[in-house]
Amino acid sequence: MDNKLDVTSMPSLNLAFIGDSVYEILVREHLCKSNVGKVGVMNKLKVDMVCCKAQAEAVKKILPILSEQEQGVFRRGRNVTVNSASKSSSLADYHAATGLEALFGYLYLSGKEERCRELFDIIIEE
Repeated sequence: MDNKLDVTSMPSLNLAFIGDSVYEILVREHLCKSNVGKVGVMNKLKVDMVCCKAQAEAVKKILPILSEQEQGVFRRGRNVTVNSASKSSSLADYHAATGLEALFGYLYLSGKEERCRELFDIIIEE
């Protein structure tokens, strides 16, 4: 029996489910390393960085450098049919954020953590 995970056929929402956590841990790690203040301050910054609007903006920074395969994963995640979005974000931002999370989930489950970090570093560049 082969226990190898077939990430390419995994549903996009499953990829986004894990990608949400991967992205958030990268944000938390960045904030801890940046020594921006107390936990309450870091939590507020974290919330601002992982919201749909911020993730939609993040996509704009990395989309031009994604491989064809990565773009495909992003598009699949972005195009998933959802019943509702957060009250504080637009449906377009919600879709873009889901695509970003699916991409990070795909990369993580594919063992490409360094690519996750590379893309995240581009996202947080000022």
